[in-house]
Amino acid sequence: MIEQSVAAQPRSRLDETDKKIIRILQTDGRMQYSKLGPLVDLSPAAARQRVLQLIDEGVISIVAVSDPTATGQLAQAMVGIKVQGDIDEVVAGVEAHSEVVYLLVTAGRFDLLAEILCEDTNRLLEVLQDIRMQPGVLYAEVFTYLRLEKQTYNWGVA
Repeated sequence: MIEQSVAAQPRSRLDETDKKIIRILQTDGRMQYSKLGPLVDLSPAAARQRVLQLIDEGVISIVAVSDPTATGQLAQAMVGIKVQGDIDEVVAGVEAHSEVVYLLVTAGRFDLLAEILCEDTNRLLEVLQDIRMQPGVLYAEVFTYLRLEKQTYNWGVA
């Protein structure tokens, strides 16, 4: 699978070959360059060079995506957090938890959205209590996952 990097600044413009490479890798991130090259009208060596350039520039990352329940993360939740004061201090406190796997600064009802994966509900409760006790957190609303219906990674290059 493929994901966008949050650290690097991607190129301002991708050409059609770059977009086609990304679409293909979003379906099969382990595709051999000998198969990828012909699909995008490049030699395998040129396809490899393009993929490495996209990775180096932070446009893409090639990662394994696991099923949290299969790896023992049985308690999953999205938490909407309302902040008062310095949002960066709250961000630092929330992201310090290894169980927080995704953290967004947002506009609207919540200032932050945090996705949390834990091995059980007891640990989820501990993490939630710690987040709620952070200075600057007004409240945190928890949306416990019951079932995953859709998860895609084929966005951004239409």
